[in-house]
Amino acid sequence: MQLITIQNKIYEINGIKVMLDFDLAELYEVETRVLNQAIKRNIESFPEDFMFRLTKEEWEELFSQTVHISSSSQIVMMDLPKNRTGKYLPYAFTEHGVTMLASVLKSPKARKMNIAIVRAFVALRRTLLNLEDFQIQIKDLESKYDSQFEDIFEAIQFLMTENKEIATQNERVKIGFKK
Repeated sequence: MQLITIQNKIYEINGIKVMLDFDLAELYEVETRVLNQAIKRNIESFPEDFMFRLTKEEWEELFSQTVHISSSSQIVMMDLPKNRTGKYLPYAFTEHGVTMLASVLKSPKARKMNIAIVRAFVALRRTLLNLEDFQIQIKDLESKYDSQFEDIFEAIQFLMTENKEIATQNERVKIGFKK
């Protein structure tokens, strides 16, 4: 499975990057019910900072943020099932929770998929760090060069004002051919 496909299944809920149980079940090629049964048999391996069930409000917020558009667009289409309500709201797994799934789901497919998912989380984190570094560099450049640009803007403003005064003078000597 491609890294991009996995990254498209990583959502942000309350500032935390998570993957949902039905997406993980799809990646592991098992039914969501089977995945959740395996987790319930090993629930002590999944504390709250590894896995939590979404509230109705979190689910509705996540669903309201989804964008459904044509596949030719660059915006990612998130395909969330609409009929998740009540006690069947999805579980959300943090990066640590997804890693813990490796100890619960022992099939070769699960191990390979866990490696791919961990790589997707790492790539996403690296991208976010690069973005933060880029923002810091821009702020540094702005603070370093703002005063210089201020001087340039003042000079341009002065030249524009000076040119207006010259253009309005009636005492200009006309040049060119005279008849």
